[in-house]
Amino acid sequence: MATRKKTSAKPASTAGRPYSGLVVDGLKQSASRAMLRAVGYTDKDFTKPSIGVASTWSNLTPCNMHIDKLAAAAAAGVDASGGKSTTFGTITVSDGISMGSPGMRFSLVSREVIADSIETVAGAQGFDGVVAIGGCDKNIPGCMMALARLNRPAVFVYGGTIKPGANHTDVISVFEAVGAFANGSISAKQLKQIEKTAIPGPGSCGGMYTANSMASAIEALGMSLPNSSAQEAVSRNKLKDCREAGKAVVKLVKADIKPSDILSRKAFENAITVVIALGGSTNAVLHLLAIAHDAGIKLELDDFTRIGLKVPVLADVRPSGKYLMSELIRIGGIQPLMKMLLHAGLLHGDCLTVTGKTLAENLKRVKPYPKSQDIIRSLKNPIKPESHLVVMYGNLATEGSVAKITGKEGLQFSGTARVFDSEEKSLQAILDGVVVAGDVVVIRYEGPKGGPGMREMLSPTSAIAGKGLADKVALITDGRFSGGSRGFVVGHIAPEAAVGGTIALVRDGDRITIDAVARTIDLGVDTKELERRRKSWKAPEPYATRGVLAKYARSVSSASKGAVTDRDSTT
Repeated sequence: MATRKKTSAKPASTAGRPYSGLVVDGLKQSASRAMLRAVGYTDKDFTKPSIGVASTWSNLTPCNMHIDKLAAAAAAGVDASGGKSTTFGTITVSDGISMGSPGMRFSLVSREVIADSIETVAGAQGFDGVVAIGGCDKNIPGCMMALARLNRPAVFVYGGTIKPGANHTDVISVFEAVGAFANGSISAKQLKQIEKTAIPGPGSCGGMYTANSMASAIEALGMSLPNSSAQEAVSRNKLKDCREAGKAVVKLVKADIKPSDILSRKAFENAITVVIALGGSTNAVLHLLAIAHDAGIKLELDDFTRIGLKVPVLADVRPSGKYLMSELIRIGGIQPLMKMLLHAGLLHGDCLTVTGKTLAENLKRVKPYPKSQDIIRSLKNPIKPESHLVVMYGNLATEGSVAKITGKEGLQFSGTARVFDSEEKSLQAILDGVVVAGDVVVIRYEGPKGGPGMREMLSPTSAIAGKGLADKVALITDGRFSGGSRGFVVGHIAPEAAVGGTIALVRDGDRITIDAVARTIDLGVDTKELERRRKSWKAPEPYATRGVLAKYARSVSSASKGAVTDRDSTT
């Protein structure tokens, strides 16, 4: 009787390798190891923690064109610390390029595709930990949603901000220059010059727009290393951040510290607090709701109001302020601001972070801002004593809406409705001078389902600002806004028009009143008339009947719930 030969393919210890061990250990996984040998694995690599490096690299947008180099640095950090790195890619789309076009419908959809793809690869490949590197508006929250779902040791790395363009310009300068040219304020030559010089190279849009807002929020959540949110894309500090993130995730695997240990309700309150203090984007509301959903943390619109009542706006940054992110970086980034907020009792210092230390421990040695700076105000001299992110309810938004009111555009607005059933129609009317002072521009059928995809109204709001009407015209929509939008604007109106929300019943000439103090948004039409209009209303034909937009429209939740696509009827 022949004896069975001993095999050298014995299961290795899975300590620190709870997922990869299932993929590469033992006789039955010989084929798995053979496949991995072809991509560079050695015998020793099969005994190391397996770390996935999720790269959102693409040369279709400045935000992500450098992330391949950052991913390589993160992978090097993993390998230097006793892990085995494997780099994989996911998609990105450029909001700045698709803005104002039908392509913008795919922007918010891409957040779900990114989250799904990172979750899919990491789950299938059996990574023990993940480093995710995001640079643009949707891949930042998409990365975080995936990390929350996977609940494996992980670090998020921000790709970094872009350098300022010529004459202190940025991408919003270009959008607003379009309105200025239409208004006759600048020449075609001046417009072309701004177009050519406003975006000088790699990095995310330079103000406190969505990318910088979300990167700051994630640092406050504790899911990125200190200062990751406040580094220029092309800098030694950013490369070092990536290497250190690679090292950190190996330590997290060995310590078995997972996102669920970090993403507590207190951590989300910290993120909201920092976004408010920075004057951040309304998109942060949508994305934090979505990340919280995937982390299993109950977070609601009203939490932004509750926290906003005690947190002031302190940062004089664009779009409503003067400075760019690069200038905030030069005075210390957001760490001194967080220390200021912590000492004022506005942050929870006991929250764990990816350093393995608490937020308070991370901030212990942070130095205060230079006394000569005027980018970040003191708590005694705020730009606005409470939040600029104003959640409003009323007969126009029974499920809520989100406004960005800094106070510079006023706190109340009452005007007559000028209604458009798409962004394109509204933009043309604004550029043609149809929209005048005293109007409330209503842009509907742009919600998560109706768009579908909840397009950003940056082109209309920038055209309004460029024509000098930012404080004379209000704009409301069931779509959303770029972090670069400014003016008296209210988005995320829910229920949206496509499901029969009141915004679908508004007619030209109706009176609309918006009150940021009372937090109300109301249509001046009596209940009986609204019921008459409702009986004659018909849902529009869907924009898409097949493909990703159709699937998204069928599954997406209300904006008031984060516009997620995996929410069931009980959540």
